[in-house]
Amino acid sequence: MSRRQRLAALGLCLILVGLNLRTVFSSFSAILDEVQRAAAVPAWAVTVLTTAPVACLGVFAPLAPPLARRFGAERVLLAAMGVLTLGLLVRPTTIPGWGALPSLLFGTAACGFAIALGNVLLPGLVKRDFPHLLGPMSGLYTTAIVASAALAAGFTYPLLEATGSWQLALGAWAVPAAVVALVFAPIAWNGRDPLHTAEGQGPRLARDPVAWQVTLFMVAQAMMSFSVFAWLAPILRDRGVDGATAGLLASFSIVLQMAGSLVAPALATRLRQQSALNVVAALLTGCGFALCIVGPLGGIWAWAAMLGLGQGSLTALALTMAMLRTHDAGTAARLSGMMQGFGYGLGSTGTLLVAQLRAATGSFTAVAVLFAAVGCLAAVFGALSGRRLYVGSDERVGASGQR
Repeated sequence: MSRRQRLAALGLCLILVGLNLRTVFSSFSAILDEVQRAAAVPAWAVTVLTTAPVACLGVFAPLAPPLARRFGAERVLLAAMGVLTLGLLVRPTTIPGWGALPSLLFGTAACGFAIALGNVLLPGLVKRDFPHLLGPMSGLYTTAIVASAALAAGFTYPLLEATGSWQLALGAWAVPAAVVALVFAPIAWNGRDPLHTAEGQGPRLARDPVAWQVTLFMVAQAMMSFSVFAWLAPILRDRGVDGATAGLLASFSIVLQMAGSLVAPALATRLRQQSALNVVAALLTGCGFALCIVGPLGGIWAWAAMLGLGQGSLTALALTMAMLRTHDAGTAARLSGMMQGFGYGLGSTGTLLVAQLRAATGSFTAVAVLFAAVGCLAAVFGALSGRRLYVGSDERVGASGQR
């Protein structure tokens, strides 16, 4: 391939990878009640299965930079797609004498490991290979990530109804992951261009205030995003919405996330600073989620639309900050590892808190208060991380990342 052809192929593959990075979350939540009944999953395991995947993203995210330095970012991303395929296949398997729970736990953890690597490597690859297209490429791959959640939320329940098997409904999501791995393999195997700065080089992120502002913005965003993926459909069903309609509402909200995630990065790269955009997205998300929980059911489609537009924009903006606040691809990848390590590690407490608050109070009302507060917290750190500053420098910069 010529360099231009390889870039086009790589860009397409990055988008296809993104299309598989959230199916594990929303596919399980879409048929949570059916899996719990059919597989006799205890309440504690439901909490683990909705919390552990996000925690895995935080635990394993720091492994991505050293693995990419050793083997090449593209090869590590290819291996991650292989592990994701394996995890999605194992997750619905029933082991004779043991039941379904061990496979659910192991498969979910494997998927979390794979997704953690993909989450960290995608921004660095975009920064390295598409510096002139940061806005459009960021929008496209984050839209693909959101689309993966929408597809799983919208089609898992119909798959269950069509097949009569929750195992087939969950296992079907291994097919697109395997296809993408096969398509990506020829490009990934020949890709060893440097991505990350060497160990000990670049800004010291742990002491950098801008790095921490971006990271805490990511924490608040992750608390809301993954709580929506894991709990929106069950919350709607708890309010009396039937399973098919709950899945459709969740899918509708996530489809609108695609619009927000496509537009927000392109807009962010054209603004002198992104603080106002970050604040609006954070408040829309927090208020939309709270209204889905306690707002009148007559307006549920409006609340779902508010949540979708806000969350899609918020997720894309949080990921885009790693590129806009750094000088180079290496620092962008290291910051991505830091913000996603802390962001998803601490963000997993959101899904855990939802389960605990529901168990303690018997309803989701307290959850609405929680996420209204988290939305305000995201607005504060979004305003700080949207200022025109580089990581590792007090120098003010343009939104395009130029000195």
